[in-house]
Amino acid sequence: MRGGDARNWDEEGYRTSVIEEREALTLTVFRTAFAPSPNPNPNPDIIVAACSDGSVAPFSISSFISSYPSSLKSNDHHQHLLDNQVADPLYSLQGHQGPAYDVKFYGDGENALLLSCGDDGRILAWSWKEILNSVMPSDGKGNYFDPVFYLVNPQHKGPWGALSPIPETNAISTDVQGGRIFAATGDSCAYSWDVETGKCTMEFRGHSDYLHCIAARCSSNQIITGSEDGTGRIWDCRSGKCTRVLNPTKDMTEGKGQKHAYRWVSCVAVDASETWLACGSGSSLSLWSLPTYDCIWSYETQFPIQDALFDKNQILAVGAEPVLTRFNIDGKVLSQIQCAPQSAFSVSLHPTGVVSVGGYGGLVDVMSEYGTHLCAFHCRGICL
Repeated sequence: MRGGDARNWDEEGYRTSVIEEREALTLTVFRTAFAPSPNPNPNPDIIVAACSDGSVAPFSISSFISSYPSSLKSNDHHQHLLDNQVADPLYSLQGHQGPAYDVKFYGDGENALLLSCGDDGRILAWSWKEILNSVMPSDGKGNYFDPVFYLVNPQHKGPWGALSPIPETNAISTDVQGGRIFAATGDSCAYSWDVETGKCTMEFRGHSDYLHCIAARCSSNQIITGSEDGTGRIWDCRSGKCTRVLNPTKDMTEGKGQKHAYRWVSCVAVDASETWLACGSGSSLSLWSLPTYDCIWSYETQFPIQDALFDKNQILAVGAEPVLTRFNIDGKVLSQIQCAPQSAFSVSLHPTGVVSVGGYGGLVDVMSEYGTHLCAFHCRGICL
């Protein structure tokens, strides 16, 4: 029997490779955001992913689109994904201690700020111009940037002056004209932050469980939050008071008379006119009229809804299945398109109509407004 030569065996290298492989398989993209396109090029060029390893990673999708085999821009691209197409980030932004849950751009053009939030309870802001003007190293690694500023969620005083843990920030929304950032956090509260001073200017209390999502309704000086308690709430940003409680889950039943197993409000989205609200609650999507606070329709799905947004008079939704569903404003399903992540946590829209879906496995799937797959890739995290 012939044995191998173990004298040069690299035990540490082997351990590292196993850990990296497992981390790659379990990496999750919780949110993606298209970077502002430089003029005069209107097409999407860079997409930023907030990942479960704490990284906030910009990727060049334009290079992937140009190199992606045309024969795989169909449903066959899923098997291709399993084999290769691992993407290295353009720059390394070690954002958070713990998962990064959301990423947004504050402002337009190269002067925009790149915002992120995560499990460590911080909101970080980077200068997008500084990132774009940096020189990428030859190996594509080791480029770290310090944030322009960061915000930390308040701690609450308990008995004998003890402070509570810093609550995680699960989602953020922005009001650029008002100079504010809104945060949905794990202590059942939402917070308003002044960008110029970095101070918390308002605290919104009323939910009985932690918050999943938040959306700004800037024209009415309101925010809308969704919580694990099964309700959505509309808040007045001048007083900090809740002006309306929405109960999208109250009529849900499972079987005969049993309460539905999925009661949380996972996502909220406001259309461009700020008159319609899309609300994902458990395994249903509902549309609400904001002027009247009436539920217009509710659509039951087989799997929990995890993100939704408006595309003009249509709604795009993703959830715990590898499908992107497009609804008409009247609740009719227009299309269902297979996407790469087996469980999708994020759907993002570029002004040109290009759509990005991110989710489990560190996968990002980019497709045209007509559903044609442009490219898809595994995000390589900071640990790899």
